[in-house]
Amino acid sequence: MLVFSLKHLYTFSLCSADRDAEILDNCATNAHLNSFMFKHHEASVHVHELDWKKSWPPSAETCDLAAKRSEYSWTLSEIEEAERVSLLLAADVIYSDELTDSFFSVLESLMSRGSKKVLYMSLEKRFNFSLDDLDVVANGYLHFRSFLRDEECSRLEDSSTACFMAKQIDLAGLPQYIREYERGKDLEIWKIAYVAVTGSNAA
Repeated sequence: MLVFSLKHLYTFSLCSADRDAEILDNCATNAHLNSFMFKHHEASVHVHELDWKKSWPPSAETCDLAAKRSEYSWTLSEIEEAERVSLLLAADVIYSDELTDSFFSVLESLMSRGSKKVLYMSLEKRFNFSLDDLDVVANGYLHFRSFLRDEECSRLEDSSTACFMAKQIDLAGLPQYIREYERGKDLEIWKIAYVAVTGSNAA
């Protein structure tokens, strides 16, 4: 799931892990069931389809096609509003190298447009036996890390290429509100920013 959060407590929520209508329906149902948590309509949740294998921005439906458009498709105004967000949240999106490539491709296009954005991503390493490695490995994790550049090291270097700067969050300092969930040692949260090439660096 990838969540877009606008200022003034207005929120776009995208269930983007799959194009399956059933999953999007489930996401919309959960949003509706939890809508009581928003007091006096201070916030709202909208579910849209986001196919990582297609480029950002997604195809926009016009008002003339409103009768035919899916309830999870995008309008031009919704795309423009999504590009104005300052906060992105992602959870459980790393589980294969191919989809990780697609995810970061969409992320690069999205984060390089509109306002400056920061992504907070949570993931839990998925360990499985790999026939290629003949060992138990965390699928997709090393490939995910290959997209990230250390935030501290980047301050000491003159970057000449666009990159994703990242910092791992210390979970010991984060309070836990859902007691039914047990944090394991394989849970990680990352703060990720996209840094584009500046005019001086590109020269």
